Amino acid sequence: MSRVRIRGVAAGGDGVGTLEDGRTVFVPRTAPGDTVECAVVGVKPRYAKGVLVAVLEAGPDRTPPECPHYDGDRCGGCQLQHLAYDAQLAAKRRIVGDALRRIGRIEAADPEVVPSPERWRYRTRVSLHAARGRIGYHRVDDPVDVFDLADCRLAKTGLMDLWQAVARARGRLPSAVAALALREDREGGRHVVVESPASPVWDAGPLAREVGDPEVSYWWCPSQGAARVVAGPRTGFPVLAFAQVHPSLGDRIRADAVAALGDVAGGVVWDLYAGSGETSRALVARGGEVWAVEVDRGAVAWGRGRAREWERGDTIRWETGPAEELVVRLPTPAAVVVNPPRTGLDARVAEAIERRASEGPSLRLVYVSCDPATLARDVRRMPHLALRSVRAYDLFPQTAHVETVAVLEAA
Repeated sequence: MSRVRIRGVAAGGDGVGTLEDGRTVFVPRTAPGDTVECAVVGVKPRYAKGVLVAVLEAGPDRTPPECPHYDGDRCGGCQLQHLAYDAQLAAKRRIVGDALRRIGRIEAADPEVVPSPERWRYRTRVSLHAARGRIGYHRVDDPVDVFDLADCRLAKTGLMDLWQAVARARGRLPSAVAALALREDREGGRHVVVESPASPVWDAGPLAREVGDPEVSYWWCPSQGAARVVAGPRTGFPVLAFAQVHPSLGDRIRADAVAALGDVAGGVVWDLYAGSGETSRALVARGGEVWAVEVDRGAVAWGRGRAREWERGDTIRWETGPAEELVVRLPTPAAVVVNPPRTGLDARVAEAIERRASEGPSLRLVYVSCDPATLARDVRRMPHLALRSVRAYDLFPQTAHVETVAVLEAA
């Protein structure tokens, strides 16, 4: 056992301290100012991993977690429930600033963090795992084991009401269910998505009747197959497509990103990783000639349908496929907005943007990121674009995740 004083919070949410031999140690569920007893379970030449055994002296920012699963089941869905909210925001400021300085090699101050308007009950999607007859989340220290979920305090109340009804009727689920997701769409429709082997075919009718809500859509996603509605309303909603799970703050982030591009009227704008085109529609409304690139065909089809209902018609130029393959054939942009997955930009996308910045007139890039490390790496890949501003958003309270909007201009 080792006695350690925690001095900060690292990316990922672990507390950071120093062992007696000088190595840095990362200990989950610890707070700055804590003095803890930990067991060292993984040792590397320069750092170690610890497991919290006891809090000997609580730091000023430690607070009791609200969710009983957090301590009772060691739920891995959240990382920061034991931190007071102001301390969570402070940790996220430092995480973003540290990534820009250390990985991006940029002299940048820690950015401001826009707090969330909701600290609980904000998620419109819940993704659950199944193992050993249980359905729920993984434990923080066990990537295989799953505990039975009673209530996720981050999820919208309507989703948890639906989950509790499904859980009571779990005998109607496929016998070999692998995963289950609950999702609320932008129109308030609710969806249950079940993944299981392709055989036998799942009949969701008995589950739908037992749950008793005719407005819920039930989707079956057979292994290696496409999801399809098997009970309830059949809509064209792309249930597996990416969408922000915190819509109110997600809308704020989108609006800020579009505003940061400035005057786009009459200019070509790339919207890469465009999803169903909500950002694209906002840019068209500002007069931009928008080229939207998205790999998910379901999201594109949904976006096209929404655009046809829009008073301006479908004036978005859609390109369906991987951004790294399509970006080379797009017209020269005056502005670019990217919202890539957690892995960041494919190197070929960063190279294409960097080349346009080096060759043409002034280019502005707005990068919406869900991982400060890959943001910093990608900024470093594009030396002809200088970082002008960065703002963080607490899109996922109680977790270590942080969203950022970075504005870059031709240097």
